[in-house]
Amino acid sequence: MAEMWIESIGLFAGILGIAAWIPQIREVWVNKRHDGISLTTFSVVTIALGLWLLYGILIDSVSMIIANIMTLSVIFAVILGVVRLRRAEANQ
Repeated sequence: MAEMWIESIGLFAGILGIAAWIPQIREVWVNKRHDGISLTTFSVVTIALGLWLLYGILIDSVSMIIANIMTLSVIFAVILGVVRLRRAEANQ
């Protein structure tokens, strides 16, 4: 495992990365808007994050593991919200 100060940088980067998704989550879950959100793009991002998570596991990087699990959770929240909204609109 990397030195603690290096892992701290990784954790801070992960926190910033997660914070970047907060406006998107608000848009979907609070404002109930999903226009302009590409599920294809989100799917590719999910695959990429999954691979980064695997990489973090393989190199035993706690910060990469934590950051990618948390970011994947945020991405899944956006995807779930978009799918829910689109299904509700389709049923109207």
